[in-house]
Amino acid sequence: MLSASLDGVVLAASPQAINVDFDTTFVLQLVFFVLLTLALKPLVFDPTLKLFEARERLIDGVKSQARHIDERSASALAEYEKGMADARATGNAEREKTRQDGIRREQEILGGVRDATTRAVEDAKRQMYAEAERTRAALQIEVTTMAHTLATRVLGREVKS
Repeated sequence: MLSASLDGVVLAASPQAINVDFDTTFVLQLVFFVLLTLALKPLVFDPTLKLFEARERLIDGVKSQARHIDERSASALAEYEKGMADARATGNAEREKTRQDGIRREQEILGGVRDATTRAVEDAKRQMYAEAERTRAALQIEVTTMAHTLATRVLGREVKS
C-alpha cells in the first residue's frame, strides 16, 4: 500500500473505510436546520410558492386571453374577407350591368344616328333627283332655241325651225 504524508494528511492510494464521527455538532446542526426550515417556511417558502402559483395562473390567463383574441381576430378576418368577396361580386355585377346599359344606350344612339343619316341621304338624293329633273325640263325648253342658234352659227345662215 502506498501512502504519502503532507502536513499530517495521509493520502492513500487504495480505498479505505470512511470513519464518520457522530457527535453533538451534527445533532445541533440538524436542530438548527429544522428550526430554520420551520421559521422560513411561512416567511419565505410559502409566499414564494404562492407567488409562483399566482404567476402561473396569470400566465395561463393571459395565454387563454391571447387564444380568445386570436380566435376573434381570425373570425373577424374571415368575416372581412367574406364581406370583401361579397362587395367584389356586387361591384362586378354593377359594373357588368352598367356596361350592358352603356352598350344598349350606344346601340340606341348609333341606331338613331344611322336612321337620321339614312333619312338625310335619302332626302338629299330625292332633292338631287328633283333638281336634276327640273334642270332637264328647263334645258329641254332651251334645247330647241340653242339648237337653232348653234345651227345658224355653224351654217352661217338663218335656219328655219
